[in-house]
Amino acid sequence: MKGTISALFMMVILHGSAVYAEDWPVFHGPNRCNRSTETGLLKSWPKDGPPLLWTASDLGKGYSSVTISKGNIYTAGSVKGQTHVISLGLDGKQKWKVPNGSSWKASSRMRHATAYDGARATPTVDGEIVYHLGETGRLAAMNAADGKEIWTLDVLKKFNAPSSKYGLCESVLVVDDKLICCPGGAGAFMVALDKKTGKTLWVSRGIKGTVAYSSASIATFAGRRQVLNMSSEGVFGVDLETGKLLWQAGLVNFRNNNCTDPIFHDDCVFASSGYGAGSIMVRLEKNGNSIKAKPLWKSKVLDNHHGGVVLIDGRLYGSGHQSKGWHCLDFKTGKAVHRGEGKGSLTYAEGMLYCLDETGTMSLVKAEPGQHAVVSSFTPPKGGRGLWWAHPVVCSGRLYIRHDGRLFAYDIKAGK
Repeated sequence: MKGTISALFMMVILHGSAVYAEDWPVFHGPNRCNRSTETGLLKSWPKDGPPLLWTASDLGKGYSSVTISKGNIYTAGSVKGQTHVISLGLDGKQKWKVPNGSSWKASSRMRHATAYDGARATPTVDGEIVYHLGETGRLAAMNAADGKEIWTLDVLKKFNAPSSKYGLCESVLVVDDKLICCPGGAGAFMVALDKKTGKTLWVSRGIKGTVAYSSASIATFAGRRQVLNMSSEGVFGVDLETGKLLWQAGLVNFRNNNCTDPIFHDDCVFASSGYGAGSIMVRLEKNGNSIKAKPLWKSKVLDNHHGGVVLIDGRLYGSGHQSKGWHCLDFKTGKAVHRGEGKGSLTYAEGMLYCLDETGTMSLVKAEPGQHAVVSSFTPPKGGRGLWWAHPVVCSGRLYIRHDGRLFAYDIKAGK
């Protein structure tokens, strides 16, 4: 009997580690590359889609995606003018819901954007703490278990930054002891805060433009770690330890909003922007103690709006805005490889792209050159308002799709 109990105990431990091994604790995954390492997933779906495990409702309006850590799901939503951070169990049942500042609301001069209100940023999980930046500048660190606040900071007030036109959208980056975010002030465009206390560690100045609605990532070049992000005027790199601006390269559209996160690979940085601006590639080159960004190519084919771009096997996949369609470009040359119909956000797992069209169709597409090969597609349950702009997530054999106040969890594990 004792041996049986021990065996069962070990099974629980192993099962738990298997569940949590594929956590997705930050926006676009652990390395912010938007690629899942999971295997054993369905290669095609039934006509009506994979099995729907559950639907969580009453999350509030918003475009926040989800993060998953240690058996908990985190997202954000806006209810009656108040942004909330929300925790759910893997069964879809709500565990806690905590307010984090007032929601963004379109001004009288922006009547075209009144339909776009709602929570933007996706919560970031680091250990036992959840971090979230509200649209109007309230940054909060919360206990992951119950949502109890540990510290808060109004980053716009603290760093004398103007209110962002469409509200702050950044899913904050936590690396080592630092929390990185972009208030967008003239004297402190990007800042590093002590993740335990919110105390300022450094501020970065000299970055051209205003806040651009993208989220930062880490890259290592010439043995030096740097933070990559976008401003309204282009892409830039900042020294992780000091906040010193290392380089910047221009990329501007007439709306002044670069929403797509830059991609670093083989000492090169890719950046994309909607409204016809297109994409650029620069190569980082060391010049004494400084770094230069050498232009390699430009393309109008892929002008990504805000659905994200993913790099797979030397190819860039994402949708265009004015260039319209799902595009594939060669990373080294920028040459167009193929195009498919549609526009939206995407993620990747086990050789497949999970493409969520902004009109609400989810497609499973082979990540191969030559054609936009849709294997299967389905439409989640109708209801809700607005476009399907929240980025999909694949984690622990599930596909998560967020729209308006609902979250859908689908079983995409094969071999059942």
